[in-house]
Amino acid sequence: MNSPRPPIQILVISLARSLDRRTKVQQEMKKISIPWEFLDAVDGSSLKSPPVEYKAKKVKRLQGYFLTPNEIGCYLSHKEAWKRCVKENIPTLVLEDDFILSPDFEGSLVALLNSPSAWSFVRLQGLYEVPSQPIETLNNIQLVRNIGDAVGATAYLLKPEVAQTLIEASSDIYEPVDHFLEHYQKHGLDFLAVRPYPVDITRVQSTIDDRPERTPVKGCTKLVRSISRILDRRFSATPWFPKH
Repeated sequence: MNSPRPPIQILVISLARSLDRRTKVQQEMKKISIPWEFLDAVDGSSLKSPPVEYKAKKVKRLQGYFLTPNEIGCYLSHKEAWKRCVKENIPTLVLEDDFILSPDFEGSLVALLNSPSAWSFVRLQGLYEVPSQPIETLNNIQLVRNIGDAVGATAYLLKPEVAQTLIEASSDIYEPVDHFLEHYQKHGLDFLAVRPYPVDITRVQSTIDDRPERTPVKGCTKLVRSISRILDRRFSATPWFPKH
């Protein structure tokens, strides 16, 4: 007998104007029987001014570069998804619109929702292969703790209490959202992952994010960044790059 499915909401972040991408999402979501909905993404390219959370000059000092408008919009879009998670008060699967679901995705998701393990945030996709520590075997997948930063925000499952923590830790936006999710020193959360990942990406760039291929920060810019981070840790009540 199949296990009952606990309550869950599924939000697919997508620009309202990306009709072709939305058509592909609708086709992909036919693989599962769970209700889902689009969450209209914040169109960073249409922002008339940066949001209050984005302090451009400080970002430049502490990062060595500015975020692109679409990186800002992407972050704001995920923040809206976290707010929806808190509002509905149920586990929420957040997807960006460039995903591919594995054939057994729904079974993996239900197994995870029914897992007795104490999880609060689970990564279902990652850009980089990193070592991992097994925690529990679920059907044909393993619940693990990644050792290293897998990066990527195409698919993850979170609970309301974690969503609230992420919102509170996002009073300032200064890094791409998937980097922030890996930023344990900032939000203090312990994230898990499912391996093998039940979600992949289409390898076609999502329309909600236009991250450039940045060159490493070097020279005077790197020196300014290092000094700025030291000063921020010493004098700011909520430093951007704390060391624990």
